[in-house]
Amino acid sequence: MRRSAARPGGTVAHAGPDAAESAPEPAVAAAPPPQQQLPLQQEALRTEFPFQLPRGYVDESGAVHRDGTMRLSTARDELVPLRDVRVQENPAYLSVVLLGRVITRLGTLPMVHDGIVENMFASDLAFLQDFYRQINAEGHTRAAVRCPHCAEPFEVELGGSRLGES
Repeated sequence: MRRSAARPGGTVAHAGPDAAESAPEPAVAAAPPPQQQLPLQQEALRTEFPFQLPRGYVDESGAVHRDGTMRLSTARDELVPLRDVRVQENPAYLSVVLLGRVITRLGTLPMVHDGIVENMFASDLAFLQDFYRQINAEGHTRAAVRCPHCAEPFEVELGGSRLGES
């Protein structure tokens, strides 16, 4: 049985019964250990986004609520309002019901629902509709394209005219 010990200078000394007789052998360059594939650090999925309303929701006591949080929408969030009688009678009501589902916080209100959303100023509703499109389209609703005639790059807006549309 032979044991090898590394010596400074890259030579290997052998220990054993014939160690005194043998000359040091040059070290065989060992292949470096294979690079371990480390799993890519995945960024945590961000599901809630803060916002600030341009004007603010005024509650029944006169308090103004501007700061809020909206979560990402699920398929269920977009499907359930379609069964709502108000949406079936007036499709424009879809955005009100949908926003009532995805706004998780607004100021100090204990709960946000479609009744709150329908009493917001039109400018705040428009802001929330745009914000909804933006966060659910991974940050923007624009696409980079090239002009078919001159090949110049530019961006086009892909957002639909109402929430739930593309």
